Amino acid sequence: MRLRLPGRPAHVHRQEDGSAGSRDLRARSEPDRAAVSATPTPIHGRGPRLQAGVRTLAVFSAQLLLIAAALVVVGWVLGKFWVVLLPVVLGLLIATVLWPATRFLRDHAWPPALAAVTVLLAFLAALAGIVVAIAPQVATQVGQLADQATLALEDIQEWLQGPPLNLQQEQIGTAVDQVINSIQGNAQNIASYALTGASAVGNGLINLVLALVLVFFFLKDGPRWVPWLAAQTGHKAAPHVAALSYKTWSTLSEFIKQQALVGFIDAFFIGLGLWILDVPLVLPLALITFFAAFIPIIGAFVAGAFAVLIALVDEGLTVALIVLLIVLVVQQIEGNVLQPIIQGRGFNLHAAVVILAVTAGSSLAGIIGAFLAVPLTALIAVVYRYVRDELDDKSPEVADDGTRTRLADEEDGEGTRLVKEEVAPPRMDVEDVEDVADRPRGVEPASPGA
Repeated sequence: MRLRLPGRPAHVHRQEDGSAGSRDLRARSEPDRAAVSATPTPIHGRGPRLQAGVRTLAVFSAQLLLIAAALVVVGWVLGKFWVVLLPVVLGLLIATVLWPATRFLRDHAWPPALAAVTVLLAFLAALAGIVVAIAPQVATQVGQLADQATLALEDIQEWLQGPPLNLQQEQIGTAVDQVINSIQGNAQNIASYALTGASAVGNGLINLVLALVLVFFFLKDGPRWVPWLAAQTGHKAAPHVAALSYKTWSTLSEFIKQQALVGFIDAFFIGLGLWILDVPLVLPLALITFFAAFIPIIGAFVAGAFAVLIALVDEGLTVALIVLLIVLVVQQIEGNVLQPIIQGRGFNLHAAVVILAVTAGSSLAGIIGAFLAVPLTALIAVVYRYVRDELDDKSPEVADDGTRTRLADEEDGEGTRLVKEEVAPPRMDVEDVEDVADRPRGVEPASPGA
């Protein structure tokens, strides 16, 4: 008989007995052996593969850093030359609007300089006519709006004094005094902001004058710019330079046309609603809506908010809510119906991309940046698609008719004039391929004039 020591577990005594303890130890160690056997055994070559992966990651990281540094340098250079680039960009945008009329006059035997001057003067006369038309209305109705705003403030004061707030006159006066003291305390900053705004307006006028001068030269010498630009790059790159130039010009033209049409429709229907509701400043608000359409999404929101504010001051809360409903309906029709129909399958950009582009442009360059953000993003998209198609061997420099532009050789005596050459047969649609496959051998298709 074996004594049992106090405090010792029973399984220890069983282990001492022999077979029972051994079986227990084997049972308890089986999960450990299973876990060890589940661990993957290193194979030959893991180290070199890891080194190759790290090397690839290092090369990719270095390339990414170099690209980021290059973008920073390019942005810094563009910022330094922005004073020169801004009139050029504005001139190109205005030239896209005026070029169809200029081309019409040139096609009817007008001299290039005379056609450019005529169209530019007509454009300036139209702008002056718009200003003259809205100036009397603004001058007469701004005073009325000021009176309405005063009455609205008095109504707000009475509402604050009544339930549920029940504020006393002294409390309201104290809050007004605090606002006035805050404004007086920041008088120097406000003066500096006003001075900065005045200088910005002056710089804007100077840039506008320079842009109009450049518009004249763009309209007069327009067909010469692409051959001259292609001649600076040589014969190998000339077809790509010419094709990208035509694609970017077409993109800018389409953007201006489409946004102008969308802006006109928005301005017409919103202005009609304001006129029916007898809201003041109908024509200025319609013009603001039209020009705000060139800043997609954000511009429509700001123009609509301004119209609702005017309606609230002049007509009250009910009319303001009706104006808000009109603005929302028109903008929904624009975004879901007009934009897809007008733009088709062109250079559509996702709404998120547009919002990010407008936000980045406004933060970098204010209103001008917000205005130029979407056209610049569209041009970047055009260049990206062109490079992508070139990398995929799709020959994006070849037009739909199977031709591409090239520089004329020097022995031709044509200088830098661009000529077309056929590099591929015309593209065939799926219907044409099926027609060729089904056609009996030896039977030629009928000519279009047959």
